[in-house]
Amino acid sequence: MGGRGRVVAAVLVVASLLGVPAGAGDWARAQLPAPTGPFGVGTVAVPLTDDAREDPWVPGQPRRLMVSVWYPAGPGGERARYMVPEAAAHFGGPAGAGLVNYGVTPGSTDWAGIGVRAREGAPVAAGGRRPVVLYSAGLGDPRTWGTALVADLASRGYLVVTVDHTYEASEVAFPGRPLATSVLPGLLGQPGLDVGALLRKAVDVRVADTRFVLDRLARLGEVPGLPAGLADALDLTRIGMAGHSAGGFTALQTMHDDPRIAAGVDLDGQLHFPGPDGRTGVYLSTVAEDGLDRPFLLLGTRDDGSGDYHHQPGWAALWQHSHGWHADFTMEGSRHGSYTDAEPLLPQLAPQGALDVGRLEADIGGVPADRAEDATRSYVAAFFDRWLRGRDTRLLDGPSPRFPEMTWTP
Repeated sequence: MGGRGRVVAAVLVVASLLGVPAGAGDWARAQLPAPTGPFGVGTVAVPLTDDAREDPWVPGQPRRLMVSVWYPAGPGGERARYMVPEAAAHFGGPAGAGLVNYGVTPGSTDWAGIGVRAREGAPVAAGGRRPVVLYSAGLGDPRTWGTALVADLASRGYLVVTVDHTYEASEVAFPGRPLATSVLPGLLGQPGLDVGALLRKAVDVRVADTRFVLDRLARLGEVPGLPAGLADALDLTRIGMAGHSAGGFTALQTMHDDPRIAAGVDLDGQLHFPGPDGRTGVYLSTVAEDGLDRPFLLLGTRDDGSGDYHHQPGWAALWQHSHGWHADFTMEGSRHGSYTDAEPLLPQLAPQGALDVGRLEADIGGVPADRAEDATRSYVAAFFDRWLRGRDTRLLDGPSPRFPEMTWTP
């Protein structure tokens, strides 16, 4: 859920977008920018099952999740894939988030082959225990849609755990199981749908998913087939969380509900719910009503003026009620997708015909992609460095000449 409810609008039109024909010709290709930290990056995917919880979207089965762990790595391993082929085909198909959320023509793009500067199963770099950051993507997006930021954090010495919220995410690929695709399009076809209630349920499920992942991280060493030393590298006394849109909401709401998360970053995720029709009325979340006593960072966009905390009811309430350290920056000229992989990828795909070049302004605004990506990585890393490592670069103290795109709101 974005600064002006952009995702709510997207949810309302999902059904009308399904069935757009696939494009023809060669696949468009793109790559993510290289991580900036001193370490190589490794990654491994891990299936998790919560036998104590029935799946809230598809009853009659336990709740299953896929997570990926991104970590500082030494040489070795195999080239990491952005998405496994089955997931990539759905994401880039007529029912996937590539079209629904970002307007990419179905069948036009090699999503499985997106260049990622990481190695699957690479050895864990020496260095002892490292702080942990969880990452949650936006409504309908898969856990991969923040890989540029996640891989960069891993290169700087963090262990980052990305979470797929099964049956809400566009698709989730489990080993040896059918592809789990989103139930949202089917729910949207129901007469008299209460959109506000649907979004409240989505956030509740996301928070429960995240808390379960936190529980399982303490037992990660029980998972077979992980790179040696990975479980021992987790410092579960230093845990942060970041997320985009509904994932940013998830990060701060989970902070409110679970004291294990010491610091959180909300990347343009609203903290209130709409009324039943998805438009009228505002219902504050409990994190907004109660506030937080631990550090949080808000990174907003100029998406139809939604900007800083003054213009978002949930952010304003959170600001008023919080007693811990907090800061708010807005990326001028940005849009809701500016804090996601849309920023580096869509400008590469549009000239190859994968999407309308005119749509780029609506999705990522006018900030040059390299500048937007550098700002996102720098501010998120500065926040976690300060609160999980005790390394203060002073970037978060106010306006910075290094990043004139970022407006600080006191």
